[in-house]
Amino acid sequence: MDPVQLHLTAALDALNLAFVDEEPFTAGGCTYCYGEENFAELSGPPHLVSEDMLSAVAFEVEDHWHDFPRLYRRLTPRILRAVVTGRLHVDPNVIASRLLRAAWTTWPPAQADALRAFWPTWWRATLHTHPDAAPATVREILSLITVATGTLRPWLDIWTSTWTASADAHLAEFVDDVLCESEITDLAMGFYDEYHATAELLPWLLTDIRDRIAEPRLDDPDYLDFLLTEALATPPGTP
Repeated sequence: MDPVQLHLTAALDALNLAFVDEEPFTAGGCTYCYGEENFAELSGPPHLVSEDMLSAVAFEVEDHWHDFPRLYRRLTPRILRAVVTGRLHVDPNVIASRLLRAAWTTWPPAQADALRAFWPTWWRATLHTHPDAAPATVREILSLITVATGTLRPWLDIWTSTWTASADAHLAEFVDDVLCESEITDLAMGFYDEYHATAELLPWLLTDIRDRIAEPRLDDPDYLDFLLTEALATPPGTP
């Protein structure tokens, strides 16, 4: 196995270890949507929770559950492993939004630190693999990590320093995607558009990685002028 993928496997295993000492938990929630058998399942060992119930917890808004932060916390290693392996059939962007609502940075230090170590490991593994083994695109993964951590620049810097054919292939697809209909001039990341990315992303695209992509639109002075004008007209911050 590729060393980068080995590091990702180790980071996922470290998540499991960090969360293994979770205390017993009694799940509850919306009885219109879920029955007692579902709550019993969620109250049991996390590794026995079915993929359907895992997807439900990953996607449902927090007011569907009693003690949502605790429920989400105990299932986070399963949820993230399912995202990485392509077995979680929900929009990856929603994961970051739910992690924020569950206040993951306030979790016990061993758990929060395992997550902080996981983000760059997953990002590097993504950049070193093309096409993706999982259905999540590089844009979705970048969005998830950015919203979850509240910062974009470190992930762009890692991309800039990753000189591989796979990273450049991801880059070409990403740039083509965000230039479509000039979306980059007002680009928000996250399920609820929590993070406005244009102010950081556009300069990076035009300087840091410009020589790594064959993109005729960026050689057109009129188009560049349009991008910069539109970007400057967009207020920074949350849309």
